[in-house]
Amino acid sequence: MKLAFSTLGVPGMPIADVIRLAVDHGYQGVELRAHPEEPVHPGLSSAERTAVAEEFKKGGVEILTVAGYVRVAADGDDQPVLDELAGLVELARDLGASHVRVFPGGGGLDPEVADANAARRLGAAAPYAADLGVRILLETHDSHRAGADVARIAGTVGHRQVGALWDIMHTWLAGEEPVASHAVLAPHLGYVQVKDIASAEDTEPLALGAGVLPLGACLDTLDADSWVCWEYEKRWHPDAAELPGLLSAGREHLLRLGAPRP
Repeated sequence: MKLAFSTLGVPGMPIADVIRLAVDHGYQGVELRAHPEEPVHPGLSSAERTAVAEEFKKGGVEILTVAGYVRVAADGDDQPVLDELAGLVELARDLGASHVRVFPGGGGLDPEVADANAARRLGAAAPYAADLGVRILLETHDSHRAGADVARIAGTVGHRQVGALWDIMHTWLAGEEPVASHAVLAPHLGYVQVKDIASAEDTEPLALGAGVLPLGACLDTLDADSWVCWEYEKRWHPDAAELPGLLSAGREHLLRLGAPRP
């Protein structure tokens, strides 16, 4: 199992410090939140992108994903969505990242319309992503929080460069058992985001193992070489404990859960 953490857990932290955290705590990769309030975003110049890529390479840490905020199922014209998505794919290519994360964002729409929007846009973006060597992952989130919801769209697109990102909190909130989530997502799965929370009503981030999410049951479904990323939502919960102090224990917990059963 290869481990990463999301910079959502260390809002605004300089890249050098992010790399140092990963190295010091034994994480092989980082999911970079791509937002203007962060050090990495689509507005970076070519020179700035090269500098970030070289810094990660020097540190021996992989940029797993550029985590963007495109909402591919949302209402509206296709072109602005496609333009934003192309910008993220180009950023991922320039940084050497394997993936771009997108959201559904189809809330308030008829489910069939939301599915059609997402499939049409992802299908249109897939050939360009293939040319640039980047895979677009649709996260189990908001209007499509169950694995079955995301798998339905990925299956409709039917392109290798469009896959799924399994956020285990959202599939759990959807009432989907881990084995069921994995069964439908497996043909499309890029990697898994883990986290922990106290309850469905209290989603403030906790240390891994301190809450109710079925981490072990999820990890039991994965192949030994799977990527697992800890998405600690500190940015949305400023009063939560600081992530750096939790990283070592979180790594140990995940490795214990992911160890082969006798």
